[in-house]
Amino acid sequence: MKRNERGFALIEVAIAMVIVALTAGVTVTTTFQVFRGMGHSNDYMTAVRQVQSAGYRVSSDAQMAQSVSVNNEAPSDFLLLVWTERSSTDELIYHSIRYFVDNLTDGVGKLKRSHWSSAGVNEQTLVAEYIYFDPDDPANSTQASLQGTTLTVQLTASFGDYRETREYKIVRRPTF
Repeated sequence: MKRNERGFALIEVAIAMVIVALTAGVTVTTTFQVFRGMGHSNDYMTAVRQVQSAGYRVSSDAQMAQSVSVNNEAPSDFLLLVWTERSSTDELIYHSIRYFVDNLTDGVGKLKRSHWSSAGVNEQTLVAEYIYFDPDDPANSTQASLQGTTLTVQLTASFGDYRETREYKIVRRPTF
């Protein structure tokens, strides 16, 4: 070796390896935290979307209802909405909408809508998933109440570690 050429000392190599190891450790930890945070964010947004979807659908039907029946004790008959309309030929068409929570497992199920009308409609649709329904937990559970013409519906979705609750106050159309 020439006199002007010098190699790295053992201590310099050890310090460089420690710096590289620390940098790699921080990078790996940060990457896992970002992915974990994205998973939590996705769980939260799933719960929010389910509550919003259910709230929109129930609100639309409740505004049309002339008669409302609420049953917070039975998931099979959670909410019943009934109304009458006139067809273009001036015939009366009767509508009945039943909201119910199906496939309950540990208090979480699917909110479904059953629509029947005298005009021949008889359909059942999925409104929202991950709906929390527990009559023994009224503060957090999906439930409804009726005071005068105002229907208040509390909808709760539970997905992953997140639970989202929204309250909808719906003023029904006046009955004549």
